[in-house]
Amino acid sequence: MRVALGVSGGVAAYKAAELVRRLQQERIDVQVVMTRSAREFVAPLTFAALTGQKVITDLFGAEGGDGAANVESAIEHIAVAQRIDALVIAPATANVLAKMARGIADDFLTTLYLATTAPVIVAPAMNVNMWEHAATQENIAMLRARGVRVVAPDEGYLACGMTGAGRLAGLEAIAHAVTDALGLRHDLEADTVLVTAGPTCEDLDPVRYLTNRSSGKMGYAIADAAARRGARVVLVSGPAALDAPVGVELVPVRSTEEMHRAVLQHLGSATIVVMAAAVADYRPVMAQSQKMKRSGEHLLLEFEPTPDILADVARRSPERFVVGFAAETDHVAEHARRKLAAKAANMIVANDVTAEGAGFDHDTNVVTIFTRDGRETPLPRMSKSEVANRIFDRVLELRAMHGVIAAPQDH
Repeated sequence: MRVALGVSGGVAAYKAAELVRRLQQERIDVQVVMTRSAREFVAPLTFAALTGQKVITDLFGAEGGDGAANVESAIEHIAVAQRIDALVIAPATANVLAKMARGIADDFLTTLYLATTAPVIVAPAMNVNMWEHAATQENIAMLRARGVRVVAPDEGYLACGMTGAGRLAGLEAIAHAVTDALGLRHDLEADTVLVTAGPTCEDLDPVRYLTNRSSGKMGYAIADAAARRGARVVLVSGPAALDAPVGVELVPVRSTEEMHRAVLQHLGSATIVVMAAAVADYRPVMAQSQKMKRSGEHLLLEFEPTPDILADVARRSPERFVVGFAAETDHVAEHARRKLAAKAANMIVANDVTAEGAGFDHDTNVVTIFTRDGRETPLPRMSKSEVANRIFDRVLELRAMHGVIAAPQDH
């Protein structure tokens, strides 16, 4: 998730630095936009150091040697408007609120407000008389009518020496408004979620191995969603060219046997297990110690089944909620129902990997959720992050209905 944090010129501007840290704790990327007046209170370098990103201070960039404005900066407000998930303005001065209400766009921040379709949250801060003035209240009413979320200021002693409403709302209240607008929840705070992801590799010889086309994107999206919702997350991953989500404990493995051992090792504290890895079902009975040479003859290799990790976990975990995946190429529903019964899982998430926008290495997926109560919930094509959140929504719904315990004992 990415938000733009607009900082306007008031004494409370220094608190915006603390707000950056608070939003980062929610694993939100923050792009800071400062008005000219805000720079009289806080230096842009402060926010650049906190966010690791450029702080935007002007609608147009510095002029080049020929006197022409930087073309890229001239349309930067459009680019920022398109890539953010929310616009937060804290503190929001009476002047900025007035310009927003009247549609005046004379700097980067107010232009960004008009250009974005993302949710907008404002946290006003000003003198009590300015806050209570009819013009300010009329502007606030206009913004609320347009869907802008207003985090009302607190009452108390103000920097001007007066007492009353106008002090910037608490950072927790502002952060809560932002996470609510982004649809972020903390409903997995009591859980430890164990996730498997990616492919596994089974060696044929020191050079060759068997694997599959899994990129790990679905499993990593599940781990990320669980962490964002407050869970402690352990991600057991086969080889994947992906960075572990922030705050997630990564356990890298290579073979199915290694994944099996790692899962059992971390199973004790898990309350929810999501087996999204595409594991190899078979491995060579004996891998060659030397590279196999071409001989021109037919080559016959003997294979044996690998450990059935999903079935083993479900058997050991009657008190845990266990989710399995089924990547199919035909008869998806039939195979998913059979797998749900055979593996004794609580849920199977199935998809046709040959369908457009689904399957391996895509950023989107098209799945159907199968559960023990006989319900089949098809989901349209959506991002893998959205799929992950839908899965957890269903897990929590079923767990609440059927009382699946969220406090397993070690095995």
